[in-house]
This record gives sequence, structure tokens and C-alpha cells, in this order.
Amino acid sequence: MRVRPLILLITAAALPSTGASDADLARGAEILLPFKRELQRALQEGLAGGPEAAIAACRTRAPEIAASISRDGVRVGRTSHRLRNPANAAPAWVAPLLDRAVSDAAQRVPQTVALSADRRGYVEPITVQPMCLTCHGEALSAAISSRLEALYPEDRAVGFRVGDFRGLFWAEFGAAP
Repeated sequence: MRVRPLILLITAAALPSTGASDADLARGAEILLPFKRELQRALQEGLAGGPEAAIAACRTRAPEIAASISRDGVRVGRTSHRLRNPANAAPAWVAPLLDRAVSDAAQRVPQTVALSADRRGYVEPITVQPMCLTCHGEALSAAISSRLEALYPEDRAVGFRVGDFRGLFWAEFGAAP
């Protein structure tokens, strides 16, 4: 089975703007690209290593990757309307964009917002891919279910199907001069 990379889910076609420039949209996408690539690589390596390694990839590697990219005035992350890890709760500026994306599929597009005169926020949707179903699908193995229950007793991030809206990647960065 061929796995579609997360980075190919978002195309440059018809990028909407919420009052920000096309340059802000391009910059947000550029900032998130290394995060998405490294996260995808970590997930693929984790899945190849079995259920425990796959869970560890999301649990430990994803925050490490986000932290490594979040420097020099840039912050990146991911969030969802159905969280597994409460540490991934949406920042205040992302929450209304997430709510709109949940209630209106037309809002599930890359967007930028002005956070202040000199800061921008960027979001783009996360769509469930086949590799995600191992830990986020409708039918999980007993080993995965047991491990997830032990690590995340309030887990709401299961029951997804390929193509479902999973959440948002987000980035904060300085406005272009």
C-alpha cells in the first residue's frame, strides 16, 4: 500500500486569506513543511517498529520535532477537536479556526490571521491517512487499545476513517517587513 505523505495533502491552489498577504500564506506553509516532513518520517519509522514504537513517535518525537523548529520567534504545533494528548490543545488564536473547520468543511483550507501588528498565525488541515488508522482508526488492535488507554485515559482521538478531518497544523511567526 502506498502511503500519501502528509505534506502532499495541502496544495498551493486557491489558498484563501483572512486579511493577510499571499506572502504570509507561503511563509506559513514553508515554516510548517519541515515539521510535517519530520513528523511523517518519525511516524513511518515508528509504525515499522511496531505498535509501541508508533505510539512513542507521536508521544515523544512529535513534541521534540515541534520544539526543534520552534525557535527564533517561530512556534509550530498541531491540534485537534478530538484530542488524545491535552498538551496539544489549540492555542487561543487557533481555537476559533479549529471550531470553524469542524463545523464548515469549506474552512478546512490553509489560512493566515494577524495576531498583532508584527505577528502572524497560519493553519492548515490535517487529513487522516491510511497509516493513521493503526492508532486513530475505528478498529484498533487490543495491544494498541490497551496502551493508549494506559497513556491517555481521556483519549478522544479514535474512530477516524481515511479522509476524515483530524485537526490543524499551526505556526506563529513574525510578519514580513
